[in-house]
Amino acid sequence: MVRRVAVIGAGAGGLASVKCCLDEGLEPTCFERSEDIGGLWRYTDSRDGGRVSVYRSVITNTSKEMSCFSDFPCPEDFPSFLPHSLVLEYFRMYAQHFDLLRHIRFKTTALSVRKRLDFATSGQWEVVTETNGIQESHIFDAVMVCTGHYQEPYLPLASFPGIDTCFKGQYLHSREYKDVEAFRGKRVLVVGIGNTGGDLSVELSRVAAKVFLSARSNTWVFSRVSDHGFPLDMVRTTRFNHFLDWLLPSAFMKRIKFWKCNSWFNHVNYGLGNSELPFCLLSGTVVLKPNVKEFTESSAVFEDGTTEENIDVVLFATGYIFSFPFLEDSVRSLFDDNRSLYKRIFPPQLEKPTLAIIGLVQLTGSVMVGAEMQARWVTGIFAGWNKLPPTSRMIADVLKKKPPVKRENLKMSFISYTDEIASCAGVKPSVLRLLLTDPRLALAVFFGPCTPYQYRLVGRGKWSGAREAILTQWHRTLKPLRTRVVDDSSDELPPLNCSKTHDTLRFF
Repeated sequence: MVRRVAVIGAGAGGLASVKCCLDEGLEPTCFERSEDIGGLWRYTDSRDGGRVSVYRSVITNTSKEMSCFSDFPCPEDFPSFLPHSLVLEYFRMYAQHFDLLRHIRFKTTALSVRKRLDFATSGQWEVVTETNGIQESHIFDAVMVCTGHYQEPYLPLASFPGIDTCFKGQYLHSREYKDVEAFRGKRVLVVGIGNTGGDLSVELSRVAAKVFLSARSNTWVFSRVSDHGFPLDMVRTTRFNHFLDWLLPSAFMKRIKFWKCNSWFNHVNYGLGNSELPFCLLSGTVVLKPNVKEFTESSAVFEDGTTEENIDVVLFATGYIFSFPFLEDSVRSLFDDNRSLYKRIFPPQLEKPTLAIIGLVQLTGSVMVGAEMQARWVTGIFAGWNKLPPTSRMIADVLKKKPPVKRENLKMSFISYTDEIASCAGVKPSVLRLLLTDPRLALAVFFGPCTPYQYRLVGRGKWSGAREAILTQWHRTLKPLRTRVVDDSSDELPPLNCSKTHDTLRFF
């Protein structure tokens, strides 16, 4: 019987795990190596200590309604997309509301997590921690690892000949980036066109002499804002759209998405395949380049044969790899990546299911919501309410779902994955049942955004405020925008005066 649970990390996944443990009557102890909660969302100017944090100007790319904890909506006066300071403030509100801080031991590093000798029968773990130079050993019935996948920078220098032998300029990983000041007046090459690479290219273009953005492959660029000014994820991530994806031929749906994306701007014209990037390309402050072939002392040679001279800084936005150095080798060897984990959570070969990896999944929506759902299911298993299938079935499921391309191993459909885990936990809502009992709510659940509150309508952890949260989600979205009264009773249009600043038309 699981009672004492070690939670490693006090970021979003760690906070949700502590709260879910308490909901199930378990006794969590969270070990956080820094002095505060928040994980990577707690910004710091420091580049030391190995702790990953967001850069100064970062803003969430999923909206507050689609990213919040399922029984704790973001305040209505918060904007739809949050800067890191408001994300951290929200975490503090969550931790205070559910009294989580007393279960967290700060400035405490997990040095090792090892199976006890009687693990095959007890499922227990020995956890060694260090606080202020003093080591301590603990025995826990289960362990939840909540360190996420932003752990160690992925810096593939071997793929860029000359970068560490010939190139005389500076090179660094995006983890070391904090703000633009160090790049003022310089010629910068950004390698990687994911979310971070696109954002940093735009930001650097405001102060750098020139920014070059190297892309190995094509990419789609989406705005956070959809038609009529609504958050894109609230419009796009619905059960109705998910149903259409399942019902209609994939080639047809891809064609629709292709048309919709190109209706904003033609990706072919821009060599693409962040909402400010197209203007930066048009104005020449950012120049899109293909993959780098090699570096010389001061230049970059690209695979199309072109060369850019006098490169001062190379900024690698090449992502992260995950590692769990505190796990003993015999456990770590059971999964070379998250594709080897059952439901991306459990190492299926363990004799006892008392180790869970939380948040090691990248969804088309908010990872925070997925991590909370994982924690709810896992703690239900620890408490005995849910059960895992036999080892052979778990391994078969893992092999069946392994994608053929390793680089794609973290990308999963938000609704598909969250529904899958919710079904395992017995908390997935039934639209048909709601249609019979509460038609208004059923329509909001099916046609409206698939917000986290939907997973609090039924089952263990049911929240009495879930229905109201769903029916008022658009109010909370629009509330921070209604800061002045607009008289729309007149048919007369106001005079149009505009000034252009960067890529935004400002009307006044």
